Amino acid sequence: MATLFLVYSAGRQIAARHTGSAFDHAHEVLSLQDWLHLPNEATIQHWALQFPHLVEGANLYYASVHAPLTAAVLLWLSIWRPKAYSHVRWTMVSLTGLALVGHIAFPLAPPRMMPGFIDTGLRFGQSVYGPDHTGGPANQFAAMPSLHVGWAALIALSMILITRSRWRWLWLLHPVITFSVVVVTGNHYWLDGIVALLLLAASLPFLLRSGLHADRPRSRNSVPPRKVLK
Repeated sequence: MATLFLVYSAGRQIAARHTGSAFDHAHEVLSLQDWLHLPNEATIQHWALQFPHLVEGANLYYASVHAPLTAAVLLWLSIWRPKAYSHVRWTMVSLTGLALVGHIAFPLAPPRMMPGFIDTGLRFGQSVYGPDHTGGPANQFAAMPSLHVGWAALIALSMILITRSRWRWLWLLHPVITFSVVVVTGNHYWLDGIVALLLLAASLPFLLRSGLHADRPRSRNSVPPRKVLK
């Protein structure tokens, strides 16, 4: 996973060099979303800003939940569900690799850099990027697709398939909240998340053919099969 992070970071920096095309692509995405009649992110932002604590919570979720929760789940899987961990890891590698191709081929300025949108992180002093979009180690033009959404959906799906608890379906809240958060904070367009989910679907063979159910612990009420007497 460390190697994946280094390769991914290097690839993102390649995409960061194409500032002009990133803004051109942003206008194209906005036009396509209008044609598809998707909700306008700026309208949603202005509604959310009526509730400052809600937006501050969204900024905090964006900055503080994505990477730590993903790392925590992967660590838990590596210790308690090692067979499943291997397949989840390779699914994540596949998804991230496909996303990296998208980031290099289609650099995209996020909504918060576009006229009419608001950088809620800067407004509330919670930005993880800073005011200069050309500075810092992060490539801020890697909006398409959204790995925040893709990884959140992968983590949720994995935990639903692997665990037996009746509460496991609550994991679905993570990608739903994440998708809402990246839009409200102006970090992603709707299409960024939609494309991420499509790429995850393309990566699912790594996950679904792994027999994740077999790595679940047996329930207490399960009865081992009887041996057939010959």
